[in-house]
Amino acid sequence: MSVGIVGYGAFIPRRRIKLEEIAKVWGADAPSYRRGLQLNEKSVPGADEDTVTMSVEATRNALARSGGIDPADIGSLYIGSESHPYAVKPSGTIVAEAIGATPAIHIADFEFACKAGTETMFVAQSLVKAGEVKYAVGIGADTSQGAPGDALEYSAAAGAAAFIFGNDEERILAEVVDTYSWTTDTPDFWRREYMHYPRHGSRFTGEPAYFRTSMNSAKGMMEKVGLEPKDFAHAIFHQPNGKFPMRVGKKVGFTQEQLETGWLSPWLGNTYSGASPIGFTAVLDIAQPGDLVLLTSFGSGAGSDSFVFKITDRIELVRDRAPMTRPQLDENQIYVDYGTYAKLRGKIRMAE
Repeated sequence: MSVGIVGYGAFIPRRRIKLEEIAKVWGADAPSYRRGLQLNEKSVPGADEDTVTMSVEATRNALARSGGIDPADIGSLYIGSESHPYAVKPSGTIVAEAIGATPAIHIADFEFACKAGTETMFVAQSLVKAGEVKYAVGIGADTSQGAPGDALEYSAAAGAAAFIFGNDEERILAEVVDTYSWTTDTPDFWRREYMHYPRHGSRFTGEPAYFRTSMNSAKGMMEKVGLEPKDFAHAIFHQPNGKFPMRVGKKVGFTQEQLETGWLSPWLGNTYSGASPIGFTAVLDIAQPGDLVLLTSFGSGAGSDSFVFKITDRIELVRDRAPMTRPQLDENQIYVDYGTYAKLRGKIRMAE
């Protein structure tokens, strides 16, 4: 029995802030940050946009590409995020209600730093594969935060991606060939309860966490299925900035051409749980039948999920049924100054 994606969608807020606008406020060297992080700008959520609203939009786009499946047939829905709006109240119940999937549905919110989105995808496809549900939704969404003046403030962004998994072969647009995960206890990044912003474990960031974990995950995935980088049309890696995904992809053996379609972070920023999933939606927007695609996420703590997908003929029938990812990124932007950005992101803390 084949299991795969029967619908996919993304949502990216229209608002943006330029890297230079952030650097100007903090007296930082913008060209240095641009070179070092390979970032130009990032998305900014509006006052009425959060993990829930973006997840609703992304899931509606996925439903539009599903060929008319009944939301009532969705047996489970999971949202992976570091920025659920409520500390005690699930995000998933709101999304499921908004798309018409309640009440006969299993729902949970996931957390695992920036790989929470691919965790939901793994569980969703596993439940379909086990025959527990007819359709399952996995979502990665975040309105990520960085402390004022911190390097993370230049990249922390907002966006969402949603995927509906099923096993009816006539609807599958990307078959799940196999999955693989690689996880250790590596304290590279964290935020404790009552902390407003996350902190870096500096000596663990980069090589010991992101690169070691991502490379072992991608290599383990390819070894498991007996494939090499040359066998893939596209590869997507987690995108904490513009530099890391290109560097790790090339270290694993992929070319610039294989990596660039899903490489959105220079213009989008780091959407945390949405980062590699949104990159994957950009690949699905242009992928051809028969293409093999590698998706490798990363989440601090640290772990990585990898998937191999095979694109089917159906992709050409459905991708135009909802907004594509790259136009959402490149068109109709609304640029804001730092004051507006700080207000929208709750960085101005009023005295009580």
